[in-house]
Amino acid sequence: MKQLYLVPDIQDLEHSLRLAAEYGCAFEYNDFYAPAVLDDPKKQEEIIAYYRKYRSDFSRDTMHGAFLDVTIHSSDPRIREVSILRVRQSMEIARQMGLKGVVFHTGRLAGFRVDYYLTQWREQNAAFFRELAGEYPEQQIYMENMFDEAPDVLAGLAEDMTDVPNFGICLDYAHAALTATTGKEWVETLAGSIRHIHINDNDLKNDLHQPLGDGQIDWQNFSQLLRRHQVDAGVLIEVSGCEAQRKSLVYMKQHEIYPENY
Repeated sequence: MKQLYLVPDIQDLEHSLRLAAEYGCAFEYNDFYAPAVLDDPKKQEEIIAYYRKYRSDFSRDTMHGAFLDVTIHSSDPRIREVSILRVRQSMEIARQMGLKGVVFHTGRLAGFRVDYYLTQWREQNAAFFRELAGEYPEQQIYMENMFDEAPDVLAGLAEDMTDVPNFGICLDYAHAALTATTGKEWVETLAGSIRHIHINDNDLKNDLHQPLGDGQIDWQNFSQLLRRHQVDAGVLIEVSGCEAQRKSLVYMKQHEIYPENY
C-alpha cells in the first residue's frame, strides 16, 4: 500500500490527528529543519514530547531535514562542515523518534551547469550520503529536487547509490512543474529511484503550495505517468492547515489521483 502523508499542525494537533485517521495518513514533520530548533536541544525535546503525548508509534512517519543553505558539496570546508552538522542533527532526531525516513534537498545552484560543479556535487553527495545511510540503517534517506532545472543530475546520484537500500529520490512534482522540463521527462528519468513524492498545486510560475485543484498542474497526467512507470512511493500532500489538506484529499479521491488507495 502506498502511504499518504500530511504535515501535522502542531497548533491544532487534535484536528490533524482526526484527519489523518479518517484518511489513513501518516505524518511528515516540518518542525525540525529551522536552524533555531537544530541549535536548541531543549526545544527539540519539547516538540518530540508534545507529539508523544498523542501517539506512541512514529514508524510510518517521515520528517523534512535541514535544507536552508545546506551545501554538502561546497568547496568551502567551513560551509561543508556546518552543512554536514545540520544533516546529522536531522538524522539524530529521526532516530530518536523512530521515524521511517528523512527528506533532504539537493542544494544545487539552479541552472549552474559547469562540469566541475556538477561532478563535485555528484561525487561529494554520493560519498557523504552513502556513509550516512550506513550509519542510520533504520531510516530512509530521500533526496528531493528543489530548484533543479532537470532530473539528469539527480538521476546520476541515484545511479551511484543503487546499492544503498535506504537511499532514494523524493520527487517534488510541484517543483518539477516550475521547470521547462516536462513532467514526463522527470518521471521517466527518475522512475526507478523514486521512493517518496511531494505534491501541492501552483500556477506553473511560483512555488505556492496551494491545495490540489486550486492551481494549474495537470494531476491526471501526474497519475498516468506514475502508473505507467509503476512507481511505488509514499505521497506527502505538502500544504499547510487541515482545511487545505482536506480539500486536497477530497480532490484526489474525486479525481482518482495517485495513489488512490485510501
